[in-house]
Amino acid sequence: MTSLPPEVRAERATKGDLPPESEAGSLPPEVRAKRATKGAPETDDFAGFDDLPTVANRAASHTPSAPRFDGDVSELPDRACWALQNLLTRRYISGDRQPQLWSWVAEYQDVLRGRLSELDLRLRIVDELQVAFVEQAGYDSRWGRKILKRETIHTYDAILALHLAKYVRAARDEPVLITREEIHELFAGVTNTIDRDLALFDKRIERALDKMEELEFLRKQRDDADTFIVSPVISAVMTASVITDLQRQFEQFIGSGDTGEIPPEDLADEPAERDDAADLDNAYGDDEGDDW
Repeated sequence: MTSLPPEVRAERATKGDLPPESEAGSLPPEVRAKRATKGAPETDDFAGFDDLPTVANRAASHTPSAPRFDGDVSELPDRACWALQNLLTRRYISGDRQPQLWSWVAEYQDVLRGRLSELDLRLRIVDELQVAFVEQAGYDSRWGRKILKRETIHTYDAILALHLAKYVRAARDEPVLITREEIHELFAGVTNTIDRDLALFDKRIERALDKMEELEFLRKQRDDADTFIVSPVISAVMTASVITDLQRQFEQFIGSGDTGEIPPEDLADEPAERDDAADLDNAYGDDEGDDW
């Protein structure tokens, strides 16, 4: 084969009209370099992925771990069981005060809802406040039984809770502080015939204050026993319909000559409170404990 002049071979090589393999070696160095650059296959594949270390899958597991006790046949992991137990024995779980428990409730909320539904209970979660609590579902059945024990709430308790809930809603994300004196001033409009005795009147207000502390809606300041922090939980438990119902009761109560007490059977029959407020059980303390 007649060898082509170097300039012709260079022009054909750059245009893609490649000479036979036998002529490749006779190409000028700059042409061979250019051909090598244009013809090199491009790939993003990395062949060493199989040699990289594996990472354990940390996704939430809904299968039980080792048995917690002899005869344990639970189908849920330990943390879900503990979250369920605390939901049933605490008035509420707070992300602020019980962060570990709150994280477990949030993680296993779907399976917890199912377990609670079997007991005619509803799981209420207020994400913006990081609060979770359980309430009794109401429906007609002669076989159904109420699992949660209702609190006995008297009229003065309801009046104070109504005002506290309104303060928290108005303050939005700001902390709400209230003094003992301010709490007593909230009852300035109550002038019924029974409580014309100021000493008895003040005693009723103090009992209502104690009840709000028992329900964990009020917490004393550490450095001032007469100043209280209003827990934002109250705005989660006391829904708009509950506030409306209590407002109606409050307006009826002012100047009515009421005794200041709502009989427990009457309160239990209130549909708004049964459906929307938390049916609160006894709490076993605020701390998560040292065993978690």
